Amino acid sequence: MKIANDLYLRASLGEKIERYPVWLMRQAGRILPEYRAVRASVSGFKELAETPELAAEVTVQPVDLLGVDAAIIFSDILVVPDAMGLPYQMIEKKGPWFENTIRDEADLKILDQNIDVEDRLSYVLQALSITKKELNGRVPLIGFAGAPWTILCYMVEGSGSKTFSETRKLLYTKPKLAHELLQRITDVTIAYLRAQLKHGADALQLFDSWAGILGHKQYQEFGMQYIQQVVNAIDGPFTVFSKGAYSALPALMDLSCTTIGLDWNMSIEQARSLAGERKTLQGNLDPCVLYGSEASIERETLELLNTFKSQRHIVNLGHGVYPDIKPEHVKAFIKTVKNYEI
Repeated sequence: MKIANDLYLRASLGEKIERYPVWLMRQAGRILPEYRAVRASVSGFKELAETPELAAEVTVQPVDLLGVDAAIIFSDILVVPDAMGLPYQMIEKKGPWFENTIRDEADLKILDQNIDVEDRLSYVLQALSITKKELNGRVPLIGFAGAPWTILCYMVEGSGSKTFSETRKLLYTKPKLAHELLQRITDVTIAYLRAQLKHGADALQLFDSWAGILGHKQYQEFGMQYIQQVVNAIDGPFTVFSKGAYSALPALMDLSCTTIGLDWNMSIEQARSLAGERKTLQGNLDPCVLYGSEASIERETLELLNTFKSQRHIVNLGHGVYPDIKPEHVKAFIKTVKNYEI
């Protein structure tokens, strides 16, 4: 099916665009009262994500209500460990929690091998198929997964953490176990992303949320080499977003993906000098800008847009949109981008 607004795809591939495309990480939900109404009809986040019709509904909402140039499937990066046999719960106001963790070789027995992702993650794939139909070719649909390092952090730590000290300890005390687990996660992630493309995703994004907690040498060993495997296995528009991986920017630019996501602490100018015209850059407005007045949002957004020295840009925040930001402020951001002349 031909996509009417394919700006996101063209920008990702380095093709000519009339204006910069814009969307927001975590746009599916959080800020919209329409999302909260759907969320109230189920027991919580996990049930919503695992109900294909409802996940599709909240995926399409920001396209209808905010006017973004791409939809991203409503799901969670932790569906991968869940599929591997390590289920999680989403605790209200606390985040994810795993009853079991992987901290020694014996714990690997908990995990299932030779997983059929089409079966284990059928609810996500069904949501993609339904969403694709409901979008009816208006904008591209983005699928996603967590990068292997970030997924390992949750499987070892068992929850979110400020330091992920248990996980980082593992790298020094049991590096062989860490590599074994990372490879298993990588293999499942590749199969999962390929399945998402098969079921309607037009583009993909890999989120390495905890990239910034590792030093340069460790990120190369325990992060980048597994991202490289994932990227090499996937064709088409593909964004890698390694939050806080400042020292890895040169290596990220050498990946075979089309797009590199930047957090709000990263310099557009530096990233562009490293990327040249090889890569599209995505980002990187500070999400807190959207707490300001509409006039200040417009000013800050224009300041960001004026730093671009290439058409190879997708406009986004440097992280997910925060849940208490007003939808009107998000619309002001989007309107500013759409009115900007390249």
